[in-house]
Amino acid sequence: MKKEFVVIGLGRFGGSICRALSEQGMEVMAIDVDEDRVNEFAAIASHAVVADTTDESVLKSLGIRNFDHVIVAIGDDIQSSILTTLMLKEIGVKKVTAKAQNDYHEKVLRKIGADHVVHPERDMGRRIAHNMISNNVLDYLELSDEHSIMEIVANKVLAGNSLIDLDIRARYGINIVAIKRGREIFVSPQADEKIAEGDILIVIGADSDINRFEQKVMNA
Repeated sequence: MKKEFVVIGLGRFGGSICRALSEQGMEVMAIDVDEDRVNEFAAIASHAVVADTTDESVLKSLGIRNFDHVIVAIGDDIQSSILTTLMLKEIGVKKVTAKAQNDYHEKVLRKIGADHVVHPERDMGRRIAHNMISNNVLDYLELSDEHSIMEIVANKVLAGNSLIDLDIRARYGINIVAIKRGREIFVSPQADEKIAEGDILIVIGADSDINRFEQKVMNA
C-alpha cells in the first residue's frame, strides 16, 4: 500500500522531501501559504494546496488527520511551525515530523507532541565537517546527542585483518554492523571475515569511541 504524506512548507527542505516522496510513488499533499511555491509543485505532488496551516478549521477541511505522516518543514517562521505542529497533534495526526531552527525550537516542538524533530542544516554541517576532517569518512548520521553511525573506508592498517583479530568492540567500544564490498553488503559480518583495503565499514557507537577509533586507526 502507498503511504500518504503531507508536506507543509515548500522551501528547499520541504520541497526536496516532497520531490523525493513523489519520486518513490508516494501520495503527497504539498501545502504552503505562497501560491507561487504551490504552483511549482502542482505537477509533482498528488495535491498542491495554498493554505494557512495555523488555522485548525483549514487542517480539518483538508482531512489531514487521515494521512499517515505529516512533515512540518516551515522555514523561518518559528511561530507558524509551533502552531501548526500543535494543531496537527490536537486534531489527531498520528505521526508528525517537524523541522527545528535551533535547540530551543526543538524543545518546544517536542513538548507539544512532535514525534520526530530534525535539524537539516545542523546535521548536514556535521556530516560535511566529518568528511572534511577525515578522508576515510564517507558519511555520518547522528542517532542521538552522543551516538552515531558512520561509513568509513578501510585503510591499509585494517586490511588483511579479520574482525576477531582487530577486536574493535573490546578495544574501542564500537561495532561494525555491516561491510560494503563493491556491490555486496555483509550485514552482521562473521568474526573471521577479513577486511580488504577499500571496504566500507558501517560503524555504530558513541561519538567519543568512534573519534578515538578514527584517530588511532584510520588516521594512523
